[in-house]
Amino acid sequence: MLRQYLVGAAASVCNISIHALVMVAVIRVARIADELATSHQSLRLIAVMIATVTVFMIAHLAEVLVWSLIYATVSAAPAGTDLVYFAFVNYTTLGYGDVTPVERWHLLGPMTAMNGVLLFGWSTAVIFEVLRMTLMASGDEGEKREKRWLGRGGRRH
Repeated sequence: MLRQYLVGAAASVCNISIHALVMVAVIRVARIADELATSHQSLRLIAVMIATVTVFMIAHLAEVLVWSLIYATVSAAPAGTDLVYFAFVNYTTLGYGDVTPVERWHLLGPMTAMNGVLLFGWSTAVIFEVLRMTLMASGDEGEKREKRWLGRGGRRH
């Protein structure tokens, strides 16, 4: 059982690291999309949100692939199982139940689901913040446009 926890924890830490790095990319992509967008508020918002969500979709796909590699490495599923599919079902908490892990790795499924729920929640929070900052800045294009991506003390992050 300890082995399952350690393997699951290693995969989770790897995915948390991927997600943390993606946060930096999301902020940069949102800034670029916002600067390239038209002066029309709705088009700017659409551009920023498409860019932000696209980056997160790529990140979640990478995180599912990490889990599928873990499953392959430890032979967590029966032979012939589509491990990417299995990882997606667990990561998204869909839980079809058509594929189940082998007995000695039965805790990896719930650990994958826990990791997915946490990372989807984190993504949702960041998407909401990007949306809020974009909407907040859409009024006065002068001073507000520069300040919205600034941190405390007026410095860029």
